[in-house]
Amino acid sequence: MNVLLLTDKLSFGGAEIYFCKLENHLEHPDINFYYAAGPGDLQNRIANKDHYVELKRDKHYGNLLKLRKVVKLNGISIIHANSLRMVMYGIALKMMTRKPIKLLYTKHNITWLELKSRRIFSTIMNRFVDRIITVSDFEKNSLLDSGVRKDILKTIYNGVDLEQFIFREKKEGQAFNVGALARLSEEKNLEFFIEIARKCNGMKNVNFVIGGDGPERNKLETLINRYGLSGNVKMLGSINHPEKFIGDMDVMLLTSNREVFPMVVLESMAVGTPIISIDRGGISEALLEGQTGYLVSEHSTEAFHEKILTLFSDSSKQRELSMKARSRVEKEFSLKKMVDETLQEYLERKDIV
Repeated sequence: MNVLLLTDKLSFGGAEIYFCKLENHLEHPDINFYYAAGPGDLQNRIANKDHYVELKRDKHYGNLLKLRKVVKLNGISIIHANSLRMVMYGIALKMMTRKPIKLLYTKHNITWLELKSRRIFSTIMNRFVDRIITVSDFEKNSLLDSGVRKDILKTIYNGVDLEQFIFREKKEGQAFNVGALARLSEEKNLEFFIEIARKCNGMKNVNFVIGGDGPERNKLETLINRYGLSGNVKMLGSINHPEKFIGDMDVMLLTSNREVFPMVVLESMAVGTPIISIDRGGISEALLEGQTGYLVSEHSTEAFHEKILTLFSDSSKQRELSMKARSRVEKEFSLKKMVDETLQEYLERKDIV
């Protein structure tokens, strides 16, 4: 069996990191794997360069011709798409090659087509896609509500590399660090993170740190300066080693306007840094309120401040959350579990392609 995995680009993001994890770890004696993606910051993570094809952004016809050649030469029987655009590529390739290719789609986020017309989205999925892998039950149920067939849906949770994200016990120090790690974009709502920092401004030795880069950077820097917070809110830019960044924090915050199932929640749980998160999407499927972290129902600076104060003043509670969070990730959200379940999706289609 020969499988082709596709993603738009290799810039920093959840779908792109997921793609790299599969590229690095997929292995089976009966399956050959091939990969294609546009360029980006994560390109240096590609391990199987002899089975990798670089796509050109916005050169869709040229990309399809290149991929048609890959499909024909290597007898591709399964295409695994990691974006809606790559689903469209997969549909086109099936038509261009006239091959009985099975099309799988891991859905990482809300697509532009759903926002425009859920009916059109569900019609395309039901007609052309053989399996939609959702990264949370919340997303699976949302697709069911929009009219996607139940029999093509399967939840496979994102997985954390437990060898990379090693558990680190917290040591009490003079500073208490509150972190956020995200692409600096509007939906991540890091303006609210700064509002929380403003609310906590009277707490002694509490620092707020933002890791990541993106289009909102200048806007966030302006807001920090306007509030006079440049002394205790720092922006570090792109983070090459997220495990170190998260491990250096005493607590992580997630303040997004919308989410499906963000990796930073699982990564924080794995490292042992307690996380306080807005309750959106499938986050509550991993983060158990008061057991492995804290969930906040609304964007309330008072509510976030209260939880930060609890962890700041109670190191035993901090340790309790950390230990339970690590244990939960090891059992339910490991990279190995994710890879094994994905492999099973391929193998179940071995005899029907």
